[in-house]
Amino acid sequence: MSHKQTPYSPNFPASQGYAPPDEGNKKNESYPMQAQGGYPGPPPGPMLPPGAQPLPGMHAGFQPGFQPGFQPGFAAGYPQPQPGYPHPQPGYPAPVIQQPAPAQGPGGWMTIPQAPANCPPGLEYLSMIDQLLVKQKVELLEAFVGFETNNKYTVKNSLGQKVYYAVEDNDCCTRNCCGPMRPFDMKIMDNFRNEVIHLHRPLACDSCWCPCWLQSMEVTAPPGTVVGSIEQEWSICKPCYVIKNAAGDVVLRIKGPFCTYSICGDVEFNVYSRDGETKVGKITKQWSGLAREMFTDSDYFGITFPMDLDVRIKAVLLGACFLIDFMFFEKSGNQESDGPGML
Repeated sequence: MSHKQTPYSPNFPASQGYAPPDEGNKKNESYPMQAQGGYPGPPPGPMLPPGAQPLPGMHAGFQPGFQPGFQPGFAAGYPQPQPGYPHPQPGYPAPVIQQPAPAQGPGGWMTIPQAPANCPPGLEYLSMIDQLLVKQKVELLEAFVGFETNNKYTVKNSLGQKVYYAVEDNDCCTRNCCGPMRPFDMKIMDNFRNEVIHLHRPLACDSCWCPCWLQSMEVTAPPGTVVGSIEQEWSICKPCYVIKNAAGDVVLRIKGPFCTYSICGDVEFNVYSRDGETKVGKITKQWSGLAREMFTDSDYFGITFPMDLDVRIKAVLLGACFLIDFMFFEKSGNQESDGPGML
């Protein structure tokens, strides 16, 4: 079945002007209705006025704004990036694989700083500080009953961030029979409960009538490696100590006051250079309030030293603070052990 083209039939009668378009005049049109195959491109050469010479680079295919061989983003003559990144030069420190935790506010633990060269593990905390705050924990059993317990301390920096936690390691009989004169071992631990400093105080006498058996303390960091010691010097008027390094050489000296009574004020033990002339720091027993001073032996201490001091000697000064606390500010039977001079 074939279909013929249906003639044009408008919806309105031709009498009203609606009639099929006239197709007879299409052949007279100058513009064809059908698109020509392909659009002619621009002329093969640049359009120049008669007699003008082309400028350098104006040739067939030239695009204004781009130089021959130009790559966007690179200046002419700029070398292409080489494949691969060069390796660090010999002697360059290895990259840090694990970044330290972000700094915490007061009450949190101090962020581990970058360890200096030949720094014992755990002493890098001391490399970037020049002040330590030592706070002894209040023991209720010791305060109300008088039963001597192991001393515990929190060591903080000047921002109130925890640096170390120290705890005495001793037996019940030694604590309650020997009192403040007792020998002890003290463990100083970091945030990860690793023992980084160990203090050992042997049994000795602190009376000026026994100049051959004076107080001393050995400091090891890490435990088992001696970094220094504190030794008491014989004196009648003022307590005196020397700070020695691992080789036994005197590095610093500590001189206390004539009277170590802490009545509404601080008690200072000044730290001097080896010759005893230049003051470089101090160990201060801070006044902690009337009630705390009368009923407990929980003390506050502050330690200041030069920022560039060897971290090993800083650890020894921390040990000296604990030795001074036991000798002069530790209670025995609710009686303060401080007094005038060394008597």
